[in-house]
Amino acid sequence: MGVKLLGLIGTKPAPPGPVHPGDVLAEAEALHVRLGGREVLSGVDVVARAGEVLALVGPNGAGKSTLLGALAADLPAAAGVVRVHGRPVSGWSAQELALRRAVLPQSAALSFPFAVEEVVRMGRAPWAGQPEEEDDEAAVAGAMAATEVTDFAGRAFSALSGGERARVALARVLAQRTRLLLLDEPTAALDLRHQELVLRVCRARAHAGDAVVVVLHDLGLAAAYAHRVVILRAGRAVADGRPAEVFTDRLLSDVYQQPVEVFPHPRTGEVLVAPVRGS
Repeated sequence: MGVKLLGLIGTKPAPPGPVHPGDVLAEAEALHVRLGGREVLSGVDVVARAGEVLALVGPNGAGKSTLLGALAADLPAAAGVVRVHGRPVSGWSAQELALRRAVLPQSAALSFPFAVEEVVRMGRAPWAGQPEEEDDEAAVAGAMAATEVTDFAGRAFSALSGGERARVALARVLAQRTRLLLLDEPTAALDLRHQELVLRVCRARAHAGDAVVVVLHDLGLAAAYAHRVVILRAGRAVADGRPAEVFTDRLLSDVYQQPVEVFPHPRTGEVLVAPVRGS
């Protein structure tokens, strides 16, 4: 069944407590982040609650990935505060954070020829020594089934296509079984079918009580699957609400500097977003 991962070294971390629908699992308050001497985020407020999919959208360079990295405690705040499970991130150890949030970065690179199942099993490392360690096999199998990677469990991760690697990386995050999922462009390398699969998985995790924060470029996917959307522009949050509320022709056209049309689906009435093309 693959390698057995060793536990994290150090004092046994405090396990997470119960989570209830609507609980705030991650929040940024008046957040400023500087990278390379440049302010990338300027006074951003955002809240992620248990039971919802929160999509971060906006043009390139708007600060979406930076905001996700700050919520994950992977990037420091120059000012303001980031809280995870109600506590400033500085108050958690790395081990404790690993039990409370799982992070999918934009790229998944491994230097060693790990098999797919071994990569997914890495998501269980934070639970070593905890009672939940008994769930390792079920967590790994369930995550691989949800992302449809079970059939190539024994293949080398390095031999996979970009889309296959992206799904294995998501499986690792799901296997971690934290209540807060932070996903940076999980659909970027995927075909149409698997884009829908990934967003259905996000919805399912929210329905099960998790908070899912996902960076998306596809506004159609955000409109279809997100419970709430934060639109970023030049390091600031310019809108926060349900897709049907914040996705408007005028706002999206202004934010993206591209004429955009928002209209209802002729059959379902759901929000559709499309660029205006031609004369």
